Amino acid sequence: MGVRNLSRYTAETVPRYTSYPPAPHFDDTVGPERYAGWLHDLTADEPVSVYLHVPYCRAICSYCGCFTKATKKPEPLLAYGARLAREVELAGAALRKRPKVTHIHWGGGTPSLLPRAGFEAVFNALYDGFDLEGVEEHAIELDPREVTLAQARLLKSVGVTRVSLGIQDLNAKVQSAIGRVQPLEVVQKAVDALRTAGLDAINMDVMYGLPEQSLEDVVRSVTVCAALGANRIALFGYAHVPWMKKHQSLIDEEALPSAGLRLEQARAAHKALEHLGYTSIGFDHFALPSDAIAQAQNAGTLRRNFQGYTTDTAPVMLGFGASAIGKLPGGYAQNHADIGAWNRAIDAGSFGTQRGFALSNQDRLRGSIIEDILTRFEVDLSAERFGIQPHQTWINQELIALDELVEDGLCEIRGSRVHIPLDARFLARIVAHRFDAFAPGSKARHSIAV
Repeated sequence: MGVRNLSRYTAETVPRYTSYPPAPHFDDTVGPERYAGWLHDLTADEPVSVYLHVPYCRAICSYCGCFTKATKKPEPLLAYGARLAREVELAGAALRKRPKVTHIHWGGGTPSLLPRAGFEAVFNALYDGFDLEGVEEHAIELDPREVTLAQARLLKSVGVTRVSLGIQDLNAKVQSAIGRVQPLEVVQKAVDALRTAGLDAINMDVMYGLPEQSLEDVVRSVTVCAALGANRIALFGYAHVPWMKKHQSLIDEEALPSAGLRLEQARAAHKALEHLGYTSIGFDHFALPSDAIAQAQNAGTLRRNFQGYTTDTAPVMLGFGASAIGKLPGGYAQNHADIGAWNRAIDAGSFGTQRGFALSNQDRLRGSIIEDILTRFEVDLSAERFGIQPHQTWINQELIALDELVEDGLCEIRGSRVHIPLDARFLARIVAHRFDAFAPGSKARHSIAV
């Protein structure tokens, strides 16, 4: 039957739900001491993943929503690498036993700007404090303009197995409008260098909803990424949040596509990628059927965390670096986003934790429901792992709140199951939002749903 009253939902603002609760609800009740206690309480049988944030780029693109700053000098990067290694050492010292690491992810910024000495220092600290024998995936985010053969070989030598290239759009006019000029030849050269170094697992990020961007631009960009042999393609809607990212005010809002055109762009790209043989993963990722993330979706083990859709099933994620967020059994812990404040904390021998959120059992339950909705497009509220009783008032209220969405075709209620039809999955976050206890009365501002 399709989604009805579509215009009502395409401009609705909702969190991306890479965590629950979303980060705007974190507060300062979680600081260095509480984080240290959570680390101490970890047991060796809990596998962990590691996130390493490097908040530096050569220049700041005007569309960017990351915690990063520009530098052209090596000194800040060298100092940052040493402090990042020190933070890893502090975490290792707080742990009672060396946990097994299953996934490592470098984000930023442009983490590949870190000099060799920085990479080596961080890895020495990781090897000392953690068991890295069972690492299944070691990924890093890259700016194609900064990729060289020498750098690709360095990444291969430190164990990187997957890289993610920020493509965004390949139209020169759009690139100029977002302050990121990288012609196709630059991207091709980066891909060639990576493959020569033996890095064949390549993700590519494409954005829609950018200034000056047409529907044809988005389709061309994903088509070229497929031709370049991307194993995975992430299709993200540009989040225009100048109240959070001041440099986004450089973007001409009049040049941004309307909500209707954004939806057309997303749907056209989705159709093109499926025609090119990619499997739809969740609501914004695509992968070749042979890729591990497609296999995880088929097996029902797909997860969602701060990196988006992932094969990472570790119950614990430790975040290192300025602004990095970690998730532990006790809750979330986020470091200072201000690099200076994080530097001072590490130099003082303390963790750089600024804020976080201590999870209650109901927070965990709601988080699991939301993750099921976004990874499986269905949640069985009677499942034993939820422990929900039919008479519980709050869950009945949530089901009643879905009535309008059911009427408009965004979801279906089948007994104790909430199911999202295939043609409504691009609006899955709106369904998830109805299970968010923090949503009513929240003053947090988010990006639009499509």
